[in-house]
Amino acid sequence: MKYLFLIVPIIIGCAERTPGNFSTVKVHTGMHFDALVDTLVSKNIVESPVLLRLYARVTGDDRRIHAGEYSLQQYSHWKDALRTLTEGSVVTFDLTIPEGLMLQEIAEKISNHITLSAEDIYSDISEPSLHKAWSLPGPGLEGYLFPDTYRFPKGVELEVVLETMIEEYKSIWTPDRIARLDDLNMTEGELMTLASIIQAEARIEEEMPRISSVYHNRLKLGYLLQADPTVIYALGSRRSRLLFAAIDSVADNPYNTYTQRGLPPGPIAAAGRLAVDAALYPSEESYLYFVAHPDGQHIFSNTLQEHNRAIQEVRSIPSTRP
Repeated sequence: MKYLFLIVPIIIGCAERTPGNFSTVKVHTGMHFDALVDTLVSKNIVESPVLLRLYARVTGDDRRIHAGEYSLQQYSHWKDALRTLTEGSVVTFDLTIPEGLMLQEIAEKISNHITLSAEDIYSDISEPSLHKAWSLPGPGLEGYLFPDTYRFPKGVELEVVLETMIEEYKSIWTPDRIARLDDLNMTEGELMTLASIIQAEARIEEEMPRISSVYHNRLKLGYLLQADPTVIYALGSRRSRLLFAAIDSVADNPYNTYTQRGLPPGPIAAAGRLAVDAALYPSEESYLYFVAHPDGQHIFSNTLQEHNRAIQEVRSIPSTRP
């Protein structure tokens, strides 16, 4: 008698439910795969843990899971969840650092996305000798956390954020910019200090090269820079108007360019690419003075007499402030 054996594949599992809401799952470095599967089950993300464990171990996917925070859909197919975990498709956030921010303001921006407070972040990043760890001119990291929009995985460590921003800063130093720096006979630190002042002064990007020319001209002639943003930096807080009494109160501060000749010891804020290029390539003009107009532009002058007239012109404009 002949027997015919029919091998019938058995499908293990049950009917899949309609995918539901998204749940957050945190995968820690070194987390055991079984513990992760238990988490997925407890959050109703997968309903077939046996299949998931078996498949992942056979394929080696249980060793390819990336640490991070994930947003996974409830009642999704276990293969979809596993694919997300092995591809490292973690939850991310965008961190935007505008041009012209000081370290304390950058700390506040970062604190909106990581677990540390702004105070703790500022305490960490304001260490005066921290620039040495990244081979930066210094002093400190002021002016070297480059302004841009960055994308980070949620739960990222502060050091990774800092390293990314510093590497972006270093990337601006192309061979052409380095060659131009040598032509100007300036150090990297001096250039970034000047760029930060230009960034703080300019309200209109097109004026940056002209503002730069004023400062280059004054430096060549040995004039005091008399840059308001440097005094504001010395005072430690932003203000809309700078009075003579405030300038006098920090007369001995090395950042006070009304009393101290040359550039201050270091940058006063984060300068962007346009400000850096303006510092490298000032317009070829003879202006020595400028004053801000209420509309954001500046009036540039060659002589002190012209400058004083420009100041009177600006002061005669009715204030629009309430």
